[in-house]
Amino acid sequence: MKRALSGLAILALTLPALAAAETWEIDSAHSTVSYKIRHMLSNLTGSFGTLSGTIEFDPENPAAGSVEVTIPVSSIETHNEKRNAHLQSEDFFDAANHPNLTFKSTKFVQTDDGLKVEGVLNMRGVDKPVTLDVEYLGMMGDVAGFSVSTKLNRQDWGISWNRALDNGALLGDDVTVQIEIEAKKKAA
Repeated sequence: MKRALSGLAILALTLPALAAAETWEIDSAHSTVSYKIRHMLSNLTGSFGTLSGTIEFDPENPAAGSVEVTIPVSSIETHNEKRNAHLQSEDFFDAANHPNLTFKSTKFVQTDDGLKVEGVLNMRGVDKPVTLDVEYLGMMGDVAGFSVSTKLNRQDWGISWNRALDNGALLGDDVTVQIEIEAKKKAA
């Protein structure tokens, strides 16, 4: 009997933490995805103008979180129409065959350095594991904010344009990604 009561007590303490996780929808109008890559002697930047997805998150229990994000390749913006078109071509993202980038989390891990979100990024039809560094910026009413960063190697997803010709002198392999998210609490 004592063991059963003990189990019930643990369950009672656990339920409020599980019940506190809420679903948040990414507000595309107030969220951005930007990137930076080495181009010859400078860093070239760009962004994706649209992203959507949901976040399950409880600041008191981040390990119970999950996230799914979709980014349409057609929303890429570099402030150069020819470059935008080239990035959507088979040389880079191959938007005709792979119109979206997707990320689905597999684990949230709270560390001394902050929150890490592990998951799978699909780009050009290739799934690769990625770890995101996440800063939870807080909550105001029904809006939550997150700042996310990671570094990717374009070669991991088969984006190897010009690599064989110049050994990386024209375009680097490492891509620094920064994502700023405002999410709205999903209505019950």
